[in-house]
Amino acid sequence: MKLTARREVFALREAFTISRGSRTEQVVVTAEIHDGAHVGRGECTPYARYGETAEGVIDAIEGLESAGLTRATLADRLPAGAARNAVDCALWDLEAKRAGRRVWDLAGLAAPGPIITAYTLSLAAPDAMRAKAAENAHRPLLKVKLGGTGDVARIEAVRAGAPAAAIIVDANEGWTVESYAELAPVLLRLGVAMVEQPFPAGADDALAGMARPLPVCADESCHDRTGLAGLVGKYDMINIKLDKTGGLTEALALKGAARALGFEVMVGCMMGTSLAMAPASLVGQGAGLVDLDGPLLLAEDRATPLVYDEAGLHPPAAALWG
Repeated sequence: MKLTARREVFALREAFTISRGSRTEQVVVTAEIHDGAHVGRGECTPYARYGETAEGVIDAIEGLESAGLTRATLADRLPAGAARNAVDCALWDLEAKRAGRRVWDLAGLAAPGPIITAYTLSLAAPDAMRAKAAENAHRPLLKVKLGGTGDVARIEAVRAGAPAAAIIVDANEGWTVESYAELAPVLLRLGVAMVEQPFPAGADDALAGMARPLPVCADESCHDRTGLAGLVGKYDMINIKLDKTGGLTEALALKGAARALGFEVMVGCMMGTSLAMAPASLVGQGAGLVDLDGPLLLAEDRATPLVYDEAGLHPPAAALWG
């Protein structure tokens, strides 16, 4: 087998901002595994928050020894993270093409159906967020990026712009205990359903002593099964992202382990194309919340994109992945 990786850049529809900064394009890494007859593909998004770069991910992927490479051996050769995700998903895709079957059949999963996904509103001034909420008020679920001074005004503005939509918020580690105490009653009053990662990972012990009438979801604090037990008592839900777990294989295992410990499950994504969302959509089946809107935020996508309509995100076509 031959393993290759390349850097690709996709323009966004508009600037996207979270508490850590803004961007107008998304860099991804696409991995391909060639066996002479078939090509398996996978995509990952290197994330600076976790010390990842496109160049480092490409080096890690192309440095893999292809002899004896399987999804089982991959976990011993690469740590959980973006590089392993791209290769793991490429291996699933290759296996499906070799077998002439869909990935969900190979994984022993039920045939997937469409799933409702959140649509993300990036961090901005309250008036701008209200306008964007109004523009997307027809969507059933909005995810609102917060994490700075003025968050009360921002969430008030979003609710005014989209009075009927379900809302979840993502602080991206941007709050303190004091700001959370100020915001929580406002979020409850506005009918917000969940808050994601209010405090920095590694500085979230305060959650263990707090009443949580508003469910709290771990994102940056949850990567794979190794850290799951340490989240008990602090979080009510975990956000599974394939770029954190290191691929579909661990994501499915994490989903089962989380539910066994009593966590609700959210399935999310880094910004990416339909190729990245395709395997995540299988994990999203039956999840409490799904946030796989990456392609909706892009100005360009893969040649065979995922279908999003009023029924939600549809399963991937074989020409895309799996």
